[in-house]
Amino acid sequence: MAGKDVYDGLNKLFKGQLKAAEPMSKHTSWRIGGAADYFAEPADRDDLRLALLWAARQGLPVTVIGNGTNLLVADRGVRGLVLKLGAGLSAITIEGAVINAGAGASLPRLAYLTLRAGLSGFEFLAGIPGSVGGALLMNAGANGGSVGERVLQVTTMDYAGRTAIFEKNELEFNYRKSCLARRDVIIVGASFAGLPCSEAEIKKKMDDYLERRRNTQPLEQPNAGSVFKNPPGDSAGRLIEKAGCKNMRVGAIQVSPRHANFFVNLGGGTAADVLALVRKVQGAVEKQCGVKLLLEVQLLGEF
Repeated sequence: MAGKDVYDGLNKLFKGQLKAAEPMSKHTSWRIGGAADYFAEPADRDDLRLALLWAARQGLPVTVIGNGTNLLVADRGVRGLVLKLGAGLSAITIEGAVINAGAGASLPRLAYLTLRAGLSGFEFLAGIPGSVGGALLMNAGANGGSVGERVLQVTTMDYAGRTAIFEKNELEFNYRKSCLARRDVIIVGASFAGLPCSEAEIKKKMDDYLERRRNTQPLEQPNAGSVFKNPPGDSAGRLIEKAGCKNMRVGAIQVSPRHANFFVNLGGGTAADVLALVRKVQGAVEKQCGVKLLLEVQLLGEF
């Protein structure tokens, strides 16, 4: 059982939030997840380094999250230390056409500030409720655009607290993945290239994307975005609907009637419910369509 006394040494120096036995359901958009042994939200990069070094001394595994919008956390929780990169690493500055953003910066805020600066290329982020770090790790995208297309460089920190900068030519981004996921590092910030454009034109694109999102996605219910990756040349949502899985339900988790690739939490849903529904949907789609759907959401914790 996690106890506050174990991290008293860190607590004397740590400026951010530090908790023991923290329910991860408070930190995921699905509102699902058991307790993390230890949970910390650094106030800045120095805090992040302190927490990493403390975890290493304690022999604790470290898990890093952002806004928790693409995560399924196990009902039994997460062992070790969970680090949330949030407000303390969320600064955004704009110099000319270059945007510098911390890993904890929200994607809608990034979209809004680039709109105000007259910089295009980020309109599709307005409706994605994630953060910069997670978006880079998974190369988040929508409406034909992706985060990786605009990257100039990415700043990282390894688990020993050392920082490094990766330039654009050292990075590789593909559909819903990046080379950063294969490296044993934590994304702490990035710079992006904007495209000068009129605010009116940017706002029109952004409004169109947001309206489409409101009309096609269950934004009013807890969900984690797209559950499955789209197969090459096809749509996971179309295949799920074709297989007769729309409205399918396990416990309190339901395939959304509005968008079949979204699973919504009707209240009190569990990770076990989600995984059971995932297996049912995968089986039905494979049987009816001959396609094995792959998860887009990330699994964390003791499953």
